[in-house]
Formats: sequence, C-alpha cells, structure tokens
Amino acid sequence: MDKSAIPPASRGDPWFDDGNIILLIDADPDRDHPPVAFKVHRGVLSRHSEIFRSMFEFPQPAAEAEMLDDCQVVRMYDLPIELSSLIKALYDGVTFLNRNVEDFFLLAGILRLSTKYFVAHLRTQAIRHLTQTWSFTLRGHDEMVELALSSPVINGTTYPYVHPLHVLNLAHEVNVRLVVPAALYFLSIYPLANILQGDHPKLSVEHPSRPSSHIALQDIKDYTLMYQYRIDVILDFIRKVCAERSADAACQGVRNHCSRVFARLAYNISQSFTARTGPFHNMMQAVQWVDDDGSLCSICKRSFRKDVMKHREKLWSELPGVVGMPSWKEMEEIDLPS
Repeated sequence: MDKSAIPPASRGDPWFDDGNIILLIDADPDRDHPPVAFKVHRGVLSRHSEIFRSMFEFPQPAAEAEMLDDCQVVRMYDLPIELSSLIKALYDGVTFLNRNVEDFFLLAGILRLSTKYFVAHLRTQAIRHLTQTWSFTLRGHDEMVELALSSPVINGTTYPYVHPLHVLNLAHEVNVRLVVPAALYFLSIYPLANILQGDHPKLSVEHPSRPSSHIALQDIKDYTLMYQYRIDVILDFIRKVCAERSADAACQGVRNHCSRVFARLAYNISQSFTARTGPFHNMMQAVQWVDDDGSLCSICKRSFRKDVMKHREKLWSELPGVVGMPSWKEMEEIDLPS
C-alpha cells in the first residue's frame, strides 16, 4: 500500500524502538488531537487481551498492509490519552488514587478500554477502586462520608472531587451496576434543577475522558425514587425510631427521663433536617448525640445504638431495590467475580 496514505503522526507514549507493531489513531478535529502512533509489542498486548490477540492473528496480505517504521499498522479508534493509559497499565500496572478529579478520569479511560478489549484484571481493579468511594457496603459508605468531611478542598471542589452523575454515566457506559445505587443515592442529594442545568463546577470540568454531564430520562426516574426514599427514611427515623421510643425495660435512669431525651432528640433532628440530609450519616450523628448525653442511662444508650445500627443495615440492604436493581450480593458476584 502507498505509504503516503498514512498521515504523519506524532509519537505517542509509550513508543518502544524495538516494538513490532504500531497502533495508529487518526486525527480527530472534533476532539482536537492530531494523528498519534504507539509502537508496541504485539506479544505483550496479546497476552492480556483476546481482542488484541485476534486483531494481530489475522494480518492483512502484504500488498494491502499499511506499514510505518517497518512495522505493520493497526488503526485504532480510541482517544489517544485513554489508549496511552491502557498500554502503560498493561506494561507497568497501574495504581488508582483519589487525589483529584484527574485520577477519576484516568480510571474512566482505563475502565472503558479494559472493558472494550476484554482486559479482565484491569477492569476488575478499576471497579474495585470505584467501590472504595461509591461503596456497596454500609461500612464503605460511612468511611467515604467521613473522608469527605475531613478532606481539603482541591481546585474549589470537595472530596470525592467527581460528581456522582459522572460516576453514574460511566457505570452505564461500561455496564458496571455495583456502583449505581450509591451514585444515585449521592446524586439525590443534589437538587434536580441543578442537575438538569449541568452547571455544577464538577460537571463543567473539561477532559477528554469526562463522561456525559447530562442525566438520562431513566436516571431521572431513578433519581426521583431515590430522593423520595431518602426523605421517607429520615421522616420514619424521626417519628418511629426516636419520637415514639420509650426507655428500655431495664432503664436505670430517673423515671421517664430517658423517654423525654429521645423525644428531644427527635425534635432536634427534625429542626436540622433539610432536603439534602443524608439519612445514614444523620443516624450516626443521632447515635453520637445520645452517647454524649450524660443524663441518659447506659442501658438506654446501648439499646438505642444497637437498634439504630440494625435499622441502618436493613435500610442499606434495601437500597438497590429502591430503583429495581438486584441485591448487593448478586451485583458483586457479577462485577467483582472471585
């Protein structure tokens, strides 16, 4: 084939002088990148991906093969930054972090291409890292909230530095269901009008690997269901778990005092409640408030803590079902196979 058919391309990273195949991405004016070529080793890529192996097993006839730098050219249709990240991860491995939104975009690119090219170990690693923030366990949720409350503001945005809508849209792209309930839960804390406007700073950040900043129609429905669930949970907790609570049968306090303390707790929670209140964290705050009240007897404190913890676990187990999804365990078995 006439070599002039191959446009001049910049050397991508990585470029190995002893490589034996070139992956070429044509220019894309819409995404503002020139042609980029990666000189790599077909054996390394084939070892990790059956898709790459299939691509390399059926070379074109010599008369039709495109050549560059004495290597066969394979045309790719990915973003250069994402293909670069995937190749580096195949050679060197990758460590995913949560220092800023750039770390999320790195993960997003590798998750997309590891899904596309069937690189199972990188896909699993990326999903597992996502679940450290957008957790499928209540403990993970609690740790995420505590970290969010204690982490510094980076470039004007708070931890986890990425908008839950971007997490949700990425999950849909790569068919990962395990993070969807948590992403929807945190998304429901944002006003719907602001989500539809799409002008939140976390949604406005520019990056080639950024997922869509628009909410899908189905997700508006699920957002509404999750929003209503969150409000119902808080009101139910105030009314049934706190306001209607009586002192424990073995209460050692002054007569009726512990019952009055729980009634006061219900009032305080109702006064501080807003449409953006997170019930799971709010319940832990209630437990801490009770623990710190020196006028409550120890038996009523322990009884309240035990009941609230059990109540939280039950509610967390119900979270996927709010939007018609399978149980946490079922999704974990699919997205994080052992």
